Amino acid sequence: MQAVSIHVVDVANGLVARGMKVEVYCLEGGTARHVVTGTVGANGVVDGFQGRETLFDVGTYELRLHVGDYYRAFGTALPQPAFMDVQVFRFGLADLSQHYHLPVKLTPWGLSCFRGA
Repeated sequence: MQAVSIHVVDVANGLVARGMKVEVYCLEGGTARHVVTGTVGANGVVDGFQGRETLFDVGTYELRLHVGDYYRAFGTALPQPAFMDVQVFRFGLADLSQHYHLPVKLTPWGLSCFRGA
């Protein structure tokens, strides 16, 4: 079973954040180790995790959402520096027999992320 899935919706424009770059890092002993980089697809789900069930282990992770680049590519005028450029959400995985779905809803000014079903 895939341990983690991520779904990103641009609520400011009422659509999925197609094309947004998303990275995941594992935090180990004060350092951040890159785990995977993906892109939000047409269905809103971040690609790059499918069929790679061994990417994750028990531990603490950071989800890095490239919000500024996404909105610039979308044509949204952002201040310099952007209020949200690369947004980080830290989460923990305690039980790999469970699925951790991270639905993200965002605008250029804020986001929400939680563990979904």
